[in-house]
Amino acid sequence: MNAFPLGSTGASDPGAALSAASGGLPAQRILHVFRAPVGGLFRHVVDLARLQASAGHQVGIVCDASTGGERAAQALAELAPSLALGITRLPMRRNPHPSDLAALRTIARRAAAVGATVLHGHGAKGGVYARLAVVPGPAPIRAYTPHGGSYNYKPGTLRHRFYMGLERLMGLRTDVFLFESEYVAGRHRAHAGDPRRITRIVHNGISEAEFAPIVPAADRVDLVYIGELRDAKGVPFLLDALLRLRAAGRPLRLLMVGSGPDSAILSDRVVAMGLGEAVSFEPPQAIRPVLARGRLMVVPSLAESLPYVVLEAAAACQPLVATNVGGIPEIFGAAASDLVPPRDGQALAQAIARVLDEDPEASRQRVETLAASVRARFSMTRMGSDVLSGYAAALRARMPGAGHAVAPTAP
Repeated sequence: MNAFPLGSTGASDPGAALSAASGGLPAQRILHVFRAPVGGLFRHVVDLARLQASAGHQVGIVCDASTGGERAAQALAELAPSLALGITRLPMRRNPHPSDLAALRTIARRAAAVGATVLHGHGAKGGVYARLAVVPGPAPIRAYTPHGGSYNYKPGTLRHRFYMGLERLMGLRTDVFLFESEYVAGRHRAHAGDPRRITRIVHNGISEAEFAPIVPAADRVDLVYIGELRDAKGVPFLLDALLRLRAAGRPLRLLMVGSGPDSAILSDRVVAMGLGEAVSFEPPQAIRPVLARGRLMVVPSLAESLPYVVLEAAAACQPLVATNVGGIPEIFGAAASDLVPPRDGQALAQAIARVLDEDPEASRQRVETLAASVRARFSMTRMGSDVLSGYAAALRARMPGAGHAVAPTAP
């Protein structure tokens, strides 16, 4: 749901800043492996690739050929000049499938052809591919960044046990874990065990350009939702909250921007609830113009890692109502008490009403305080340097006599 290109990293020479902060890491040949070129994971990879290329590394991408549509194709075309190791797209299934064996062979051949020194897997499927690919010659560093996904299944279920068992085994093939939130790192420790590998917490970061003020549109709706259209994002609870608010005499309008597997079901549900005139749907698009069209953004998620949409809205001083799940409390920091319990339409409705009714000056101070906190803690340049620092630590652990030391988790 992010615009590409993403603009300035907020540093006058981000490449020099990253090189200085990464402990003298020599130039690497980095191949990022992930499945779907959509959403926050894709933005994370795009930002990293640009930053790493600007720091003098050679970078390439391997991802699925069947997802992302025109937006992904456009984003990859814009990124291509930064990718010395090119773009490889091949069929990838979301869930385990026999075709994974062919994908692994293709990735291994690609890594060997470009002489990859780092295979960095993102998300569950990308993480498996990057860590299992058998690459002849000197073994590349295997880095892994989870992005929620399989960690969000309900503990104790068959699917959760399966994926956590897989994560436990994959840990043996991992040189460095680069968790994007304390939340996911904690889930890994609790359900897959202590990784006993070099570990970093590398929060998603945003650019200085994303803190520029947004000019409100002339005709704004009351509420905006930006994200995937599926039940796991809590959309049914948002619709329930909207119904409650309208029944209480508030004729609020909701704009929903996104796409997803439940889009048709949700559209039918809106009509069945009598909300057809109150809710409008639009396809995925750049976030800042959408924020300008709404008074309040609502994030009703049931599970998250560290969502970019919350970072971006907070940076833009957009009033927010969000649920207390995943890494969202890490973004809100001292304001985490403002978050709403998930799966509670009544609590969500009450929070929406409270923010809409808030004194304008108090609202301005609150959103500006959150924006300042995000600016101090979620820098894109810091994200890039922390990833390179993780690579450097993994390389040092490979040196004779170093052993496979476990580094402390970075803040």
